[in-house]
Amino acid sequence: MLGLTVHSLPEPGQVLAEDAARTRSGRWKMIALMLVCAAPVIASYFTYYVIRPEGKRSFGELIDPQRPLPEMLALDLAGATHRLPELKGQWLLLSVGPAACPEACQQQLYFQRQLRELMGREKERVDRVWLIQDAAPVPESLQAALQGATALRVPADELARWLVPAAGQRIEDHLYVVDPMGNWMMRFPAHMTVETAAKAKRDLERLLRASSSWDQPGR
Repeated sequence: MLGLTVHSLPEPGQVLAEDAARTRSGRWKMIALMLVCAAPVIASYFTYYVIRPEGKRSFGELIDPQRPLPEMLALDLAGATHRLPELKGQWLLLSVGPAACPEACQQQLYFQRQLRELMGREKERVDRVWLIQDAAPVPESLQAALQGATALRVPADELARWLVPAAGQRIEDHLYVVDPMGNWMMRFPAHMTVETAAKAKRDLERLLRASSSWDQPGR
């Protein structure tokens, strides 16, 4: 004789409660995983911003809140279109200027190049970027200075909504630092000199050292 066992069906409210509990558990596990992955980044920024390695103030001005790379279209010198967020994944040392690049602009490009070279074996974690504010031709004489750098033409009005100079200065008077996550986070004082470049070098060294646990060369 065939025997049948009858199981009672779960109450709808019980099913909903169990589903909600599983959803909450899954969310907490996802948050925990994200925190574990982000821990090295958080630690390095805590070290730089709060503990301040070696107890020294930064020479560059820290940007608070940081400003992410905008969804801005840019043209390289060959006319190809790029999105500015494509630059993420490296420390960026930015300079700004017109295509004609007068003497002050050329000096900025020089210090930009020298600062990267002074990073020694860590320089592969830093990219040089020149943001050009107009559509004028770039002089052939600048080709040597731009070797190894990324030159992009960007709309001047959109750029001005992202990068902001210090009071009384122009946007092209500064060098700017963007972290590998794409956040503008530092602005060096205007009109860099040999003396102030040494101070900027120390800031860059500290940033690279603080981020060494999670940042690697290349995108």
